Amino acid sequence: MIRHPDHDDLVLIEMGDLDLTPPPPDVAEHLPALRTVREWMGDYLCRPLPELGRRGAVCPYTSTSMDKGRAFLAVQPGRPAGVDEVTRSVRPYREWFMRLAPAGEILSTYTTLMILFPDARREDLPAIDAAQAALKASYVSEGLMIGEFHQGPPDKPGLWNPDLRPLASPVAMLVIRHMVATDFPFLRDDHDHMRAYLSWFGDEVPAHLRESVRAAAESLS
Repeated sequence: MIRHPDHDDLVLIEMGDLDLTPPPPDVAEHLPALRTVREWMGDYLCRPLPELGRRGAVCPYTSTSMDKGRAFLAVQPGRPAGVDEVTRSVRPYREWFMRLAPAGEILSTYTTLMILFPDARREDLPAIDAAQAALKASYVSEGLMIGEFHQGPPDKPGLWNPDLRPLASPVAMLVIRHMVATDFPFLRDDHDHMRAYLSWFGDEVPAHLRESVRAAAESLS
């Protein structure tokens, strides 16, 4: 476990912490949910899904993230009272993530921070969605992405299969990671997001996206 240098009540749980006997107190209270998320990562994110509409794992980075010990879990217990509470509870994790995974370092690309809301009920899930929408612009401007996953699932279709809802997970969570060049499709419809994307990846756009990025960039002028 890693304890926040300024907030003693905040901890990041590492995958190996889930197998300790006895588990640390910060882990023991939420062990079923934490283990469920670890299993979901291995069985879903790290594997191909025919319905996805493309080859490869659902998330091409998760396997390396887990193998290199760069997947961190955090828990926000209790039912979220609303979007403002969710955004407040997530706020300290952004700076912490940037300390743990400075931009430009190789391992930073594979670092993920999953903030779990294990006590959230179905009626609480719109607050998770709204918090993600409210936070996204500030994250993107700093070269980060924040994504929502939950049992709803979030009503966002897959890029290659519009009938798929790929952000389904067994525990509600918000996930922080670094933006990568292939995130363009998730940012193209917002001019501010596109400007941030171009500032980070203007010279490093993958070949298969260059024409689409060029067209999107021209629409900004």
